Amino acid sequence: MDSEKSKQLSRDIVSIIHLKDTNQQVLILQDNILIASPHSDYVTPVTFASLPCRDIENLAIDKGSPIYLGIDGKELCLCCEESEGEPTLKLKEKNVWKLYQSKDAEKPFVFYQDQNGSMSSLESAAYPGWFICTSSERNRPLRMTQQKEPNCNTSFYLSQ
Repeated sequence: MDSEKSKQLSRDIVSIIHLKDTNQQVLILQDNILIASPHSDYVTPVTFASLPCRDIENLAIDKGSPIYLGIDGKELCLCCEESEGEPTLKLKEKNVWKLYQSKDAEKPFVFYQDQNGSMSSLESAAYPGWFICTSSERNRPLRMTQQKEPNCNTSFYLSQ
């Protein structure tokens, strides 16, 4: 495949997105931790590369589109792993393109994007029923929550 076709294929597969919650908070990176912060001209939101997981045989088909989320331009990906007895959202050193190219799903890195109108929720494939969320309080880390928890936002605008 020539280089121009390869570049076009990459553009067709990857979505470069920003996440914004229902309180208009965007995600910023501080010391390798994603923080939900009010959107303003003084805040530079993190840009994510969203790539589909190709291993649909080993994933639920009714949860939404299985995707990998990596910070664009860095080798850091969102990952859900157990820590202190419950699922925890982490940033791990991993290349999102290598995850995409893998034949088998790496479930800790897979999130189901379930779109409902202009909003999407992001559920862990490794821990069903656990969703990425932001706190209603400002400047708190992005984390995981079970179903609908008070003071947690599990719905996001994914904009390009």
